[in-house]
Amino acid sequence: MEFHKILVPVSGTEADGEAMRIACRLAKKNKAKIWAVYIIAVKRSLPLDAEIESEIRKAENILDHVESVAEEQDYEVETDLLQAREVAPSIVDEAVERGADLILMGVTYKKRFGQFSLGNVVPYVLKNAPCHVILYHQPIE
Repeated sequence: MEFHKILVPVSGTEADGEAMRIACRLAKKNKAKIWAVYIIAVKRSLPLDAEIESEIRKAENILDHVESVAEEQDYEVETDLLQAREVAPSIVDEAVERGADLILMGVTYKKRFGQFSLGNVVPYVLKNAPCHVILYHQPIE
């Protein structure tokens, strides 16, 4: 498969770095463009353009980290910080808007009610993505 536009949604987990390394490896083959995006979920009680300083600082640190991972891989990545009501639809919308061939997401091991859970974002993206989706699952420690 050839990928020319890769979207890497990041969330601040340990899996983000490895997802970016994989994206860089895939991108080098065809000189693809990579976008790393962090989406701040804004509560409905706040205006959508509210500046939530603590979240913005956290997001910038996460985006700086994945940017440095890409630099280690000798690849350039574009980062973007978005604010939205819901994270999952925003990822899909961003993939559509940018014409992405691939969404590459890092997933950590999470339990909910004692069972492994992908949460809400991953199933939504898998169901609604307009392109290929690759999940990098962080190993269980």
